[in-house]
Amino acid sequence: MTDPKPGSTPEDPWPVRTVSRKIAEWVNRLGAVWVEGQLTQISARPGTGTAFLTLRDPAADVSMTITCATGVLRAHEPPLTDGARVLVHAKPTFFMNRGTLSLRADEIRAVGIGELLARIERLRKLLAAEGLFDARRKRRPPFLPGKVGLITGRASAAEHDVLANATGRWPAVRFRVENVAVQGAMAVPQILDALRALDRDPEVDVIVIARGGGSVEDLLPFSDEALLRAVSDCRTPVLSAIGHEPDTPLLDHVADVRCSTPTDAGKRVVPDVAEEQARVRQARDRARRALHGWVDRELRLLTQLRSRPVLADPVTPLVRRGDEVRSLTDRARRAVLGGLTAETTALTATRARLTTLGPAATLARGYAVVQLVDADGAPRVLRSVDEADEGAQLRVRLADGALRAVVAHDPGGR
Repeated sequence: MTDPKPGSTPEDPWPVRTVSRKIAEWVNRLGAVWVEGQLTQISARPGTGTAFLTLRDPAADVSMTITCATGVLRAHEPPLTDGARVLVHAKPTFFMNRGTLSLRADEIRAVGIGELLARIERLRKLLAAEGLFDARRKRRPPFLPGKVGLITGRASAAEHDVLANATGRWPAVRFRVENVAVQGAMAVPQILDALRALDRDPEVDVIVIARGGGSVEDLLPFSDEALLRAVSDCRTPVLSAIGHEPDTPLLDHVADVRCSTPTDAGKRVVPDVAEEQARVRQARDRARRALHGWVDRELRLLTQLRSRPVLADPVTPLVRRGDEVRSLTDRARRAVLGGLTAETTALTATRARLTTLGPAATLARGYAVVQLVDADGAPRVLRSVDEADEGAQLRVRLADGALRAVVAHDPGGR
């Protein structure tokens, strides 16, 4: 890559005055500009015609030196002070001898309250549209934090209110206090540094940002966009306790919990040990009453069970049931014997009838059964004399035996 300016080579470098002059020429081409920021380090010594100021960007750690005639600075009513938000009409100037850049101001305007409020309102709408105020993003602080991070002014009433109320409610609470500027040009950078430090601390479970009341200008750092986005990105729950009840900087909308005052923050960051002890006592009393009620109910049920006859005298029901079993056994035995007797009697009667009606009884009364014996020796009952020829073999069965006979016709009979 070749140098666009011939002559600036290692063999033929530019002298410092040439570089300074060229930079001054480029800066002079910028012309006058309007710049907005916060004033710090205002220096206007008596008897001098030039005042020196530092103009700082409220959202970043960037600042520039401003020079102006002391008359421009003293023309303001009320006088400008550190932390004031201003508009400056100035021309960038590069001082060749010192190699420094500054703004030469010919007009300084204080930003009015109305303009500041309008800017806060525009920022509020922007952040609300991005969802930074959404209640679903807010986290619930722990019931009893191990350590509380507190960002507040050094030896301020807000610090005293938070510490006194928190330790009064829970004496064992631990704090990590980060003292910062809570108004003016250095407030936002210091609060951001403290917020990042506390968010990185693994022992800190909740962060409280506290400041007492003040004017709209005093509370401007707590509506700063950089601070609001840092609080939104915080992993640790953040409580906002800025000003009094009517004060509502934008930090109240972004923080996870809004406390009306630092005193309220001290009460909400930790529980009240007396109230918790009372709740424990109430819970123990309710548990004791519930247990006693359950025991009493079970004792009554056990007493009722024991008072029943089956448990009061378990032998008598068994004896009674035994008697019933024996009675039923006797009845079953009598029924079976009666049935057998009846059946035996009926069988005897049937047998007698069969005996009476049978051929043996008839034979016993003097009758006989005559059977004709066939040629093959098989007998059959002879029912007519015509069935027996002369000389046929007969078998005569009597009551006590049988006889053999031969047919001989009776000449005089049929």
